[in-house]
Amino acid sequence: MKHFQEELEELKNRLLEMGGLIESAVYRSVLAVVEKDTDQAQQVLKNEARINQMEIEIDDLATRLLALQQPMAVDLRFLTAAIKINNDLERMGDLAVNIVERALALMQEPMIMPTIDIPQMARQTESMVRKSLDAFVRGDAELARTVLLSDDAVDDLRDIIYEELMRFMQKDPDNVRPGVNFMFVARNLERLADHATNIAEDVLFLVQGVDVRHHAEVRK
Repeated sequence: MKHFQEELEELKNRLLEMGGLIESAVYRSVLAVVEKDTDQAQQVLKNEARINQMEIEIDDLATRLLALQQPMAVDLRFLTAAIKINNDLERMGDLAVNIVERALALMQEPMIMPTIDIPQMARQTESMVRKSLDAFVRGDAELARTVLLSDDAVDDLRDIIYEELMRFMQKDPDNVRPGVNFMFVARNLERLADHATNIAEDVLFLVQGVDVRHHAEVRK
C-alpha cells in the first residue's frame, strides 16, 4: 500500500496534469474564436472526454483518502481544496467547450466586429487561470491574491463588450446572430475568471487556513 504522503503527491500531480489540459483548452478555444481556427476548436472537443475522466479519477482518489486516512490540519485542508479545485477545473473545461461551440458558429459569419475586445478579455482571463494554478503549485498566497484583484477588471471588460455589442446589434438585424454569439463568448470568459478566482480562494484556504469567499476587503 502506498504511503499516505505519496498518495497526496499523486493527487497533486493529477491535479496539475488536469490544470495543464484546462490551460490548453482555454487558450485553444480563444484562438478558435479570434483566428477562426477549426483545428484548435476540434482539439478542445477531442480533449473534453479526457478532462471529464480525470475529474472522476481525482474525485475518487481524494474522497478515498479522506475516508480511509482521516487526515488532520494541513493534509485535511489540502484534500478539501483538491476536491473543490477539481470541480472548478472540470467546469472550466466545459466553459472552454462552450466557447468553441460559439467559435464554430462564428466561423460561418464574416468577421465584422474588429473593435470588440474579446482578445483583451481573453488575455486577462487566461492570465488569471495560469496564475491561480501557479499559486496552487507553489503554495503562493500573494499570487493567489493577485487573481482575486483581477476579477473586477474582467467584469468591467465584459460590461464594455456587452455595451458595444448592443450598439452593434441595434444597427442592423443581420448583426444580431453574431452579436449574440460574441456575448456568449464574453460570458463564458467571465465565468472562467470566476472559477480561477475560486481556485485562488482555495489556495488561500490551503496555505493560510482562511476563508476569503465573503471577505470583500481582499479585493480592495
